[in-house]
Amino acid sequence: MNTPKTAPDHRVHETLQRLQHERNTRLAQLNAMEADKPNSNEDLVTAQTTAIRVVLKEIDAAVERVSDGTYGVCGGCDARIPVGRLEILPYVRYCVRCQQQAL
Repeated sequence: MNTPKTAPDHRVHETLQRLQHERNTRLAQLNAMEADKPNSNEDLVTAQTTAIRVVLKEIDAAVERVSDGTYGVCGGCDARIPVGRLEILPYVRYCVRCQQQAL
């Protein structure tokens, strides 16, 4: 496995802020869905809340990767995940190639 280079403190701080924003957004979605549950299709709400909970777990795992210095390193091939991909999905574990192979 490639040894990750430690990101400068400001980049770590920005990454953690982005992940916290993602977490807050997902929690707000969950709260809104729970509040509207009586008026919604139960199967749809269940599927959506399950998907949101999966993303929340991925966000928590990304925070751990920031802490241990492996954030931004593909879990499949150990290559650096492109910054653009991390900006769109800051909690992503894999580069596009490895993600496609997993599907």
